[in-house]
Amino acid sequence: MKLSTCLAAVGLAGAMTLTAACSGADTGSAQGTANVDVSKLKLTPTTAAAKGAVDSVNWLLEDEPESLDLDTQGGSAGRTVLSNVCERLYQLQPDMSVRPSLVAKETRPDAKTLVLTLRDDVTFHDGSAMTADDVLYSLRRHAEPEMEQSDEFANVSRMTKTGDREITVAFKQPDALFTKALAGDAGLVLNREQVEKAGDDFGTPGQGDACSGPYELTGWKSGDSITLTRSDDYWGEQPLTKRVVFRWAADSAMVNALSTGAADGAYLDTVSSAAALRGKSGLDQHYGPSTAALALIPTERGGLADPDVRKALSLALDREGIAKSGYGGLVEPWATAVGSGAWGYEKAAFQAAQKQLTGAPAKPDAEDLAAAKDLVKNAKAAPDTPIVIGTDSTQGRLVIANAVRAALTQIGLKAQIKTVPSATYGEFYGDKEARADIDVLVADWYISKSDPAGFYDNGVTDSSNNWVGFSSAAFDSKIEEALRTIDDSKRAALVIDAQRLFSESAVWIPVAQMPTVLVLNDELTGPPASMAYLYSPWAARLGAKKG
Repeated sequence: MKLSTCLAAVGLAGAMTLTAACSGADTGSAQGTANVDVSKLKLTPTTAAAKGAVDSVNWLLEDEPESLDLDTQGGSAGRTVLSNVCERLYQLQPDMSVRPSLVAKETRPDAKTLVLTLRDDVTFHDGSAMTADDVLYSLRRHAEPEMEQSDEFANVSRMTKTGDREITVAFKQPDALFTKALAGDAGLVLNREQVEKAGDDFGTPGQGDACSGPYELTGWKSGDSITLTRSDDYWGEQPLTKRVVFRWAADSAMVNALSTGAADGAYLDTVSSAAALRGKSGLDQHYGPSTAALALIPTERGGLADPDVRKALSLALDREGIAKSGYGGLVEPWATAVGSGAWGYEKAAFQAAQKQLTGAPAKPDAEDLAAAKDLVKNAKAAPDTPIVIGTDSTQGRLVIANAVRAALTQIGLKAQIKTVPSATYGEFYGDKEARADIDVLVADWYISKSDPAGFYDNGVTDSSNNWVGFSSAAFDSKIEEALRTIDDSKRAALVIDAQRLFSESAVWIPVAQMPTVLVLNDELTGPPASMAYLYSPWAARLGAKKG
């Protein structure tokens, strides 16, 4: 589940990889646009079902994929294309739940064994049948140490073909998140013959795909466009849209292309683009669940080493003001450091637990500020030197940085902002030395799995993402048990307990959750509005509103 940041690749070991966000993050300005009332911004998993056929759709990406071999190069652009071409063993649904896809049935003879019975009606685009040998080859390729998804297999001891249509996976210990990983890039099934035939050129312009999805890769003109064409021999249900042509554009060019009708749709990487497009004639906007969030991450430097000081900052932070000033109201003040798209199971339990957290008010009142000042006054190690806030110069992050400085000043602490170029900002995530001069990072990211357990392991004592040195035996125990607990309700209870401990110590300070934003020609409908578009065939649902 190694996610690549938009700014710099970050390969951190463990069950969750931290990144600068590539989905839903704001990297521009929302100034000059009407604010949205976030209390009325309803997140919906999908759009209305399409009724009519469409010959061709023009779709925008933020940038051109570096490769269409997701084992060697991840990123949201490549996933947005390949999710329609290459199928996975499991499939992420619009509501962020996970269901079998190329798997007909799963069984667990014991807690450390997973048996996958494969569908018998799946064919690749070259007409050959998907076999257990192809699936085993794909899983072993994903697990190779140099591949993007290798960390998803760290708990696997053995993968073998145990029948004509059967794969058995043995684990070193029970792994609750493995099937969720198989709904992501770790579960992509490739045609072994076609991959080996292409060799080192696999995934590059001029090459075909090696997959079984509803669309085939029929063209990639480097620097210009990528074309997908409906696979008429697809084993599943036929899409309504015959052809999808992808091109790429930066924020302002993307806004212009969508505004003028030169493009029919896009999943927006920047909230600022969504704000700029609100109310444009001929366009619909849809907002869906995502795991993406904005937060403050205290660093090893120590200015926020005292948990009481961190809690005080959280109580004094004006999240509502940040949402309005930095993001046009398109983000929602939030009490946890991961978005609601992570609630892929036991949603009601996680929703109720979120509402019970009181340490991150949307807008602090007099009581919150008084409590924050008392925490600082009585803290064992309140800093007497300025707390340094690390950010780049993009509008959203600057608004957050200024709000943090204002909150710290209001509770009697000194603060200063360190602004670096965007390319340097990306280094803060993976390089301890790069962040040596800052006390807290203004951060945004997403996790690839719809399970909060895949986020909260950042807080375990030995996590490389636990920069502030939080250590709690109770927290570690609950997360370790959750990652081994297959039963959803039991795992949710453990994660919710761990979430409470994480929040009470303000290990990371939550700011807001960010939705997935889908902008679509108002004559079209059908795709998911949620983050599921990165991992499931969204274009297969795309079509005209009218039949």
